[in-house]
Amino acid sequence: MPRVLLVTDTDKPIGELRAVLQAAGHEVLGEVATTCGLLRAVETERPDVVIVDVDSPSRDALEQLAMLHAHAPRPVVMFSADGDERLIRAAVGAGVAAYVVDGLAPERLASIVQVAMARFEHQADLRQRLDRVQQQLLDRKLIDRAKGLLMEKRGMSEAQAYAALRQQAMKQGARLADVARRIIDLAELLG
Repeated sequence: MPRVLLVTDTDKPIGELRAVLQAAGHEVLGEVATTCGLLRAVETERPDVVIVDVDSPSRDALEQLAMLHAHAPRPVVMFSADGDERLIRAAVGAGVAAYVVDGLAPERLASIVQVAMARFEHQADLRQRLDRVQQQLLDRKLIDRAKGLLMEKRGMSEAQAYAALRQQAMKQGARLADVARRIIDLAELLG
């Protein structure tokens, strides 16, 4: 079962929420934090899920969530009394996986946490795929640029330039893009 960090910016007692989570088998970590210390609390406690209970997400709370999303991403469930569409979009943009308006219904809590975790994992997978594709595109651009330099400076055909890059990469035990980057750096150095 997931380890949960409870965060609140409200005066409502959340003892019932803690009890429901514990009854469902979740480990509720430490004390209830406030959003101003969220990143520090997550780094210290290392929860699997963060549950935030706010009357309305403040700008500071959204900034803290964005920092959390950038530096220590976790599934975040936000309960709020404010259903303003702009706030919901801002919260999702700050990394909130589930934004629930009007109440902490204990009977729905387990499924809300599961959905948030599944959505977070799906988004993390998509981010990794996107990062790989962007790196492949960057590598392809480097290789094409290095081939162009070899074709221009050494009078090679495109096939010969690519073969030379490949041969050098195999000889050095390096990635083709790394060899291309070195050739580009050297060409820039020599002018």
